[in-house]
Amino acid sequence: QVQLAESGGGSVQAGGSLRLSCAASGYTYSYSTVCMGWFRQAPGKEREGVAAIDTPSSSTYYADSVKGRFDISRDNTKNTLYLQMNSLNPEDTAMYYCAAGPPPCRVQGAAGYKYWGQGTQVTVSS
Repeated sequence: QVQLAESGGGSVQAGGSLRLSCAASGYTYSYSTVCMGWFRQAPGKEREGVAAIDTPSSSTYYADSVKGRFDISRDNTKNTLYLQMNSLNPEDTAMYYCAAGPPPCRVQGAAGYKYWGQGTQVTVSS
């Protein structure tokens, strides 16, 4: 079993930055965790994919809404996934979730991810 724990959320003004972390524990190196991603869900909206990374190739994928502003990375030595978020705006306000799953790696398609964290709240004020 794989456990995921997010941290790093908080409140920031528009234009600011935050770095989210997702610590993975349990059996973390398997086919079921080849892909790791970040999703977000704002109140009254559906969960949407933000970014994903294919661990073996380090290929990254981003939603159009965050391209050029967000950067996903993974430190395998620390079993930790990161999401660096820059130039934040109020539309980025949401609960952010870390997820892991088998390939193919996609930004969208939450159903394809097997393991989920509890989420960390990001609030951006104007």
